[in-house]
Amino acid sequence: MSALLARTVARLDEIEPAAWDRLHDGGNPFVRHAFLAGLERHGCIQAEWGWTPRHLTLWRDGTLVAAAPGYLKENSHGEFVFDHAWARAYASQGLAYFPKHLYAVPYSPVTGPRLLAAGDAGLERALVDAMADDAARMGNSSAHVNFHPAGQQGAFEDAETSSQWLARIDVQYHWTNHGDWEDFAAFLGALSHKRRKNIRQERARVAAAGVSLRIVDGTSATAEDLRQIHGFYLQTFAEYGNHPALTLPFLHHLAATMPESIVLFFAEREGRPIAGALCLRGGDTLYGRYWGSIEDVPGLHFETCYYQGIEYCLREGLSRFEPGAQGEHKLARGFLPVFVHSRHWIAEPVLRDALRPWCAHEAESVRSYARTLSAHSPFKQAEPGQAADADLSS
Repeated sequence: MSALLARTVARLDEIEPAAWDRLHDGGNPFVRHAFLAGLERHGCIQAEWGWTPRHLTLWRDGTLVAAAPGYLKENSHGEFVFDHAWARAYASQGLAYFPKHLYAVPYSPVTGPRLLAAGDAGLERALVDAMADDAARMGNSSAHVNFHPAGQQGAFEDAETSSQWLARIDVQYHWTNHGDWEDFAAFLGALSHKRRKNIRQERARVAAAGVSLRIVDGTSATAEDLRQIHGFYLQTFAEYGNHPALTLPFLHHLAATMPESIVLFFAEREGRPIAGALCLRGGDTLYGRYWGSIEDVPGLHFETCYYQGIEYCLREGLSRFEPGAQGEHKLARGFLPVFVHSRHWIAEPVLRDALRPWCAHEAESVRSYARTLSAHSPFKQAEPGQAADADLSS
């Protein structure tokens, strides 16, 4: 068999879209060529913000056989796997933590394939080793793979550089339909009386305020719909003092290139949008991304961002709803804790050896936290695959 050739590319447009998309099953919209290339084309990824594209590719006889979306980072913003303490540890030793190499989807704490190799375990292992080799050759402090699926853990454990990759976990809150609920009423019926009553009251307050909901997908979204949802996104970032990265041209790009993946939820009063949520749809999952509002209506956030998404999943036959990172308040609304995973290659052996027990201690703390959360499930009885610690692995 011919040897593999590793090559990094500075722009995803250097890769034929069909060649890139043959490397994954299409179930996760965030790793599609259109999504990642769109971020670069439309001003969402900029070196001055700490993001410089450097995608890793593997070739055999001139054919792309594996790839990983990657970026050189000059800071840790927009990653959602927090390593500020690691940067301080490097500084305390007189070492530079940045630049580092990140393999992830920018601004998206969404689990999905990071080792794109059409399911070939050998090529996945080769990607892992090539990541470490490239970081060492570049003189970078580290390489990081954020929010990879549990099914790709074996590639890190079987790679030649396996001992150099540290594992970290965290908790998110996801809604999962195991096939028992046909509609929202059935979902409510599975909740405890207290949680069921609370959700009904929240939804009733929104309705009493004269708010109606409208759902638009990318195939029917108008230019005004996209302008409105982008305005809500900007409003939220302005309220929190953060820099908005997604541009309106990027949303138009998504609507044009992958319209089936866009789902917009608008809350309206007297025909005027007052809030909106931007979601992306994958093979069996709805992903909540951003929301914003211009009016303060009790319960409006929960209705727009959670309950409408659950109803949408039930209508469309989607089995999973991932509404975004963090937020213990999601637990009371039917979103249960699941683990998310990342891997980290550290160039400096002394710091790597110091961080290894740190990661182990962090993992035990996260597992303990997850067990505590699971003990407070909002359901009358534990849902399959969710309550036991052994099942909090994906």
